Amino acid sequence: MSFTAFAPTDFVISSDSVTAPAWSSNQPTLSTFATASSIVSSTISAGAFYLNVYQTASNVNGAATQFSIAYGNIVGSGSQWYNPLVAGVSPSLTTYRQYETEVYGPAVSGTIQGFNFGGAATVAPDIFAINVDRNRYKENLFPGTFNLSLSGSGGQITICDNSNDTTVVNYLDCGRVFDLVSGSFGKAQTVSSVAGQIAPGYTASGSYGFYLPDIGVILLNASALALGGPLGGIGLTLDRQNYGSGSYTLAASASYTSTNNTFLYQAISRSANFQLNSQETISSNYVFVRIGNQDYNYSSNPTFITGSGNVLYSTMIYSPQTYITTVGLYNESTELVAVAKVSRALVKDFTKEALIRVKLDW
Repeated sequence: MSFTAFAPTDFVISSDSVTAPAWSSNQPTLSTFATASSIVSSTISAGAFYLNVYQTASNVNGAATQFSIAYGNIVGSGSQWYNPLVAGVSPSLTTYRQYETEVYGPAVSGTIQGFNFGGAATVAPDIFAINVDRNRYKENLFPGTFNLSLSGSGGQITICDNSNDTTVVNYLDCGRVFDLVSGSFGKAQTVSSVAGQIAPGYTASGSYGFYLPDIGVILLNASALALGGPLGGIGLTLDRQNYGSGSYTLAASASYTSTNNTFLYQAISRSANFQLNSQETISSNYVFVRIGNQDYNYSSNPTFITGSGNVLYSTMIYSPQTYITTVGLYNESTELVAVAKVSRALVKDFTKEALIRVKLDW
C-alpha cells in the first residue's frame, strides 16, 4: 500500500455558527407543558430542588425533559428546613446560594449579597431559575430568540432578553449576561404604562431577571413577577412563609418541595408560549487530497495480480485504469483515523488528475 504525505497547505480550518429550535422535534415554540404525575415532598429528593417540565405527559413514549424550574430564597423560606434546629437552611436557600455562586463566582458565597436585577434598589430576596435541558441548547442559548409569556391573576406579560437594545455586553463568572425585559425578540417594549418603572421594559423592582445564554439558564426576578398588573407584574403567588419585605423573617414550610415551582409552572403553561433557539459553533477541518496523473493508477487489490505477483491483465500494464471510491486518512504511524467516501467512483488513469476535498466536523 502506498501513501501520500500532506503538505501544510492541504489543511484549512473553518468555523460556522448554526442555530436551531431548542425544543424537541425542532419546534420553535413550546406550547404544551406537563410535569410528572407525582412528586415526593416529604423527603429530601430531587423534587425538593427542582421541577422537570416535559413537552407531553411524562409517561408517554417520546416524552423528554425540556427545562426545569427551581425556586431559591435568600433566607431559606418557602421550603422545609433540613434540620428543625438549624433555622433557614433548606432546599430554597441551597438553590439561591448555588445560582449566586454560579453567576457571581465563589467570592460572594456565604455572604448575603444576593441578586440585583437591572438597577433595582434592593437585593432580590428570591429567584426562579429555568434550566434548559442540556440536550436542548447545544453550546449556548441564542440571544434575541427568547420569548416567554407568563399569566397570572394580574394579567399576562411577555418577556425577552435585551440583547438587541444593548451595544455593550456584560460578563460575569457565568459568561454573558442580559437583562430580561417586557418585549419580544431582544427588544424592550418602548411604550408602557407601568407605574414606577425604572426604564422601558423594566419594573420598580428592576428587570424581570437575567438571561444567561452561556450556561443555559434564565433567572427570573420573583419580586417583579409578584407585582400587580399596573406595576408590570402578573400577581404571581409566592409562598414565602411570612417572609416580610425589609426584614429576613424565618419560617419553616411543611414541605421539602417548594410550591413556588408549581406556581411558576402554572404561569408558564397558562400562556402556552415559550420560544427559544440554541446556537453552536461547528468547526470544520478541510483536507485537500491531491492526486496527480502519476498516482494511484494501479490497484492494491489482491485480485489485480496473479499468485506469482504479475499483473493479471496485460492491458493494465501500459494503460491501467482504476476507480477511486474511498479516501483513507492515516496518522504518522500509518494508523487509519478517518475514512471518506466519494459520491460516485472516479475514473483514474495517467491522463487524469483528481482533487478531493474531505470535510471533518467536530
